[in-house]
Amino acid sequence: MNRAVLMKIHMLVAAFMLPVAIMYPLTGALYTWGVKGSYETTQYPIKLEQPLSKNKEVMVELVTRELTQREIALPSGKAKIKAIGNSFQLEWTGSNRDVILGPGSDQLIAKLNVKETTLYRRIVQLHKAKGGIGFKVYAAAFATALLTLLITGFIMALQMPKFRMPVLLSMSTGIVMFIAMVMSS
Repeated sequence: MNRAVLMKIHMLVAAFMLPVAIMYPLTGALYTWGVKGSYETTQYPIKLEQPLSKNKEVMVELVTRELTQREIALPSGKAKIKAIGNSFQLEWTGSNRDVILGPGSDQLIAKLNVKETTLYRRIVQLHKAKGGIGFKVYAAAFATALLTLLITGFIMALQMPKFRMPVLLSMSTGIVMFIAMVMSS
């Protein structure tokens, strides 16, 4: 591929993906320091005909019915049963909201917590792959674009004689560092 084509691909992909390229490292860095965003939580008691069991399908059906009755959209992620000591709860997370269903103090009343995300928490949830299919495709496109940027930059640098040796040395050092980090983790 000639240099002009590589530069054009590199430039256009970089410009198009810059917004998401800012989101991932920013939210990741802040997350490591405990900045995760927040929720606005509403709790609903649910009357049951029989006590909750650890049956995920039954709990998802119950949550779906209750959210639909309240005209609340379902979370975009996946539901899972989480053990908590001698108890359990259903956790269903997404980018816009998290839902938790667990037994209440009375066996025939369950607690449904609906946690609506703030804008920043929503972006963090997207970073954590809690969004819908559309954002997951977008994230995969970003990963592909990032790889494209790295490869085109590497090829362009190799095409310039004065950068060839430093780039090959940097690449070799990067490979050694990668192997060392994998082995030490």
